[in-house]
Order: sequence, then C-alpha cells, then structure tokens
Amino acid sequence: MVKTARMLQEELSSYSDPKNKIRRLLRDGALVRVTRGLYETDATTPPQFLAASICGPSYISFEYALAYYGMIPEAVPTVTSATFEKGRVKRYETPFGAFVFHDVPSSAFPAGTVTVVEEGRAFRIATPEKALCDTLWLRPPVSTYRDLEDLLFADLRLDPKAVDSINAEDIATLAELYRSTTIRRLAKYLKKGKCHAITA
Repeated sequence: MVKTARMLQEELSSYSDPKNKIRRLLRDGALVRVTRGLYETDATTPPQFLAASICGPSYISFEYALAYYGMIPEAVPTVTSATFEKGRVKRYETPFGAFVFHDVPSSAFPAGTVTVVEEGRAFRIATPEKALCDTLWLRPPVSTYRDLEDLLFADLRLDPKAVDSINAEDIATLAELYRSTTIRRLAKYLKKGKCHAITA
C-alpha cells in the first residue's frame, strides 16, 4: 500500500520519535521509499500501481500501454504515463523501476482512459486508441499515408492486426482533441480500412 510521509507520521504518532520509527521500518524492509515523501509497504508491488502516486494526475499510456495491450512486440521496462500542464518531461528512478511522465493536451487528457483492477489494486490506463494517439502526439508530424505507415509499422513496430482491431470512430473523436495532423491522418487512414500498401 502506498503511504505518504504525512500518513506515516499520523499512523505512528503514538511513538516518541515517529521519524526514527520510519527509519527502522525502512531498514527492516517493512517500508520501501519510492520517491521523496512517498513509501510502499510491499516491495513486490508491480510498478503500474505506483505511477499515479509518483506524479499525478496521470494515467499510464504511450509505449508501456501499447505493450500492455500486446500492440507492440517489445516489453517496455519504463512505465510511461500522461500528464498535463507539467511543462516538462518528468523522470523518476525508483526501487520499483523507472517512470517517465509526458504532457498531452489538456483537452485530450480526460478522454479515453479506463481503470483496471488487478489483485485488489487499481491503476488508470489509456485505452488502446488513446495510447496510440498519445504516442503519435510525441512524434514529429507526418504528411503522407506512406510516412504514417512507416511510423506505425517500422518505427513503432505496431502489429497490423492490432491496428486493424482498434476503433476507428474513437480515433476520429480523439483526433479533434489533439490538433495533430498525424492523428487526423490516422483517423482518415483507419476509415479507409487498410493497414498497409496505402500511398498518399
């Protein structure tokens, strides 16, 4: 369970020296420091459950979400999450792994996310459509369908079958929130119902 320093101070207020008690819990492995002022009681906690507590509001997205859905072949060791109005990329190295947080447009941030519950704990993650849009938002714009295909299938290594399975209407709706030529082109590309051999 995630606990802040303030929560621990309140829970341990009956001790004469709560800060010293926290140090002992850390030494004994009963607590793990995640980042400054943030602790976890279970050293085996999967990292996706910690991301939103490290930097929030946020949701898991980009390559980590694409890998979670099996849309790209590689495992992604860094948990990538979306934020808004943070102004810069935030990176954290923790005992639970690396975490990176990128801004997306404020208008797009609330849309296209779901809450996943596993082993009694929950995390917020982008839908496949939203994760793809967020990922494309960070990439340089493309001007042709051929360039889009290169980006999707050569650069990102997306599975064409996975792209075929995403909801084209959801992409079209999300495209209006990003003001991105690449995401608008993706919406038109999907409307054509093709995943390769399309030329501009």
